[in-house]
Amino acid sequence: MTPAAASLVALAVVIAISCFVRLNPGVMAVFAAWVVGVAFAGLKLRDIAGGFPSELFLTLSGVMLVFAQAQLNGTLARVAKGAVALCRGRDVAVPMMFFFAGAAMASLGPGSIATTALLAPLAMAAAGERGISPFLMALMVGNGANAGSLSPLGPTGIIASSLMTRIGLPGIELWTWWYCLLAHSLVGFGGYLIFGGWRLGRGVAVAKRPDPLERVHWITLGALGAMLVAVAVMGVPIGVAAFACAAVLSLAGAADDSEAIRAMPWNVILMVCGVTVLISVLEKSAGVSLLAEGMARISTTGSVTAVCSFVTGLISAYSSTSGVVLPAFLPVAPELAGKLGVATFPVAMSMNVGANLVDVSPLSTIGALCIAAAPAGTDTRRLFHQLLAWGLSMTVVGAGLSWLLFSPR
Repeated sequence: MTPAAASLVALAVVIAISCFVRLNPGVMAVFAAWVVGVAFAGLKLRDIAGGFPSELFLTLSGVMLVFAQAQLNGTLARVAKGAVALCRGRDVAVPMMFFFAGAAMASLGPGSIATTALLAPLAMAAAGERGISPFLMALMVGNGANAGSLSPLGPTGIIASSLMTRIGLPGIELWTWWYCLLAHSLVGFGGYLIFGGWRLGRGVAVAKRPDPLERVHWITLGALGAMLVAVAVMGVPIGVAAFACAAVLSLAGAADDSEAIRAMPWNVILMVCGVTVLISVLEKSAGVSLLAEGMARISTTGSVTAVCSFVTGLISAYSSTSGVVLPAFLPVAPELAGKLGVATFPVAMSMNVGANLVDVSPLSTIGALCIAAAPAGTDTRRLFHQLLAWGLSMTVVGAGLSWLLFSPR
């Protein structure tokens, strides 16, 4: 077996494991990288270890640490409840408010999963109180959180931006975020109209008064604001700014850094970094070229964006978007684009959109959080099937959107 073929087989095994086995694919990916690199590609251990994304590791660690602090000290929950109170209990506005609150919060840094974990209990409880369809509410809060998932300040956005830079597309972080926001807005509000959101009327419930912000919350918000200014205005690397913010919060007594470190999603960090090591071996052994050739055979100049979106969406419905799908497929984009004579940008962007659009499926963390937060009396089995049908249908919808948005005319 050639090194290229061996590396592709290893990647396929890791993807299959991530879909069906409760083993962190990052662990298997590092082992597979060593086997393929040494036994098939003739690489030395230092060459394999050189594929570890140290800068990405530091960035993810810093961002996840500071937002773990903000979550544990209650700042994010207070902000979420304050945002919900703005809709003043109007039924027709409640699902829309959760969409906008999710998009805003996820874009500012916590990411889609942390945002859903905060908002889903509030959203699903509001659905039960006001007689709003739990499926409709799950669509709005899930798509809202996902709409901000590729923000350059959030974990998944950091991963996507790092990969885009690696394939020769630096400096387009805002475009990456914008297209994800646009796609989720279209499907989220499309679902809102199709499933009766406009029929909720203008009934008004008594709005619950949010808890006031206390000293630790003001300190946290001030530190997060300073971090955003440092990144956006002064050009400070986000990882450095995040660690500085985390240090300030700990020194000010606004957060417990040891508790936050324990609460960090280390499994996600291990998954992303481990798979990236395997992708590095894939590149060194020409496996990326072989995968690009295979995808080029089933694509044309006009259909490549739809094909890329469908394939990444289908795999992402059962696997991790940020940890497996994007690290595995984005490195293929330049060669695939070159073989078909198209630009890399639309191919890569269709992968980003397709992989993220399916993530309200109950097989993903976001969909599962919505089901777990369903109010008493909800037929959770029916809700599971509804969200599963929605998630799988997004593979086709994503392909169509990617064709409309990115295909050359």
